[in-house]
Amino acid sequence: MATQTIEAGEWTAAEILDALDSGQRLVVRVEMLGGTHEVTLRHDGTTYYCDTPTTLHKHRSVEEMRTCIENMGYSRDA
Repeated sequence: MATQTIEAGEWTAAEILDALDSGQRLVVRVEMLGGTHEVTLRHDGTTYYCDTPTTLHKHRSVEEMRTCIENMGYSRDA
């Protein structure tokens, strides 16, 4: 599984989801809580995962994952 690191806001939500659906693992560098943190996004073919420094979030649909990506500021507007 290929891993690529991107900055939050560098890609659109659609680009992030396309990469996850093609088997890539993305590490998103995010500015929050006074520092830079890395969030790992991945998809195992059934479940989408957002692995943050404190919690592993699971999403069962592409719509749930898109909402998470947009709400958390990982993507830029299309």
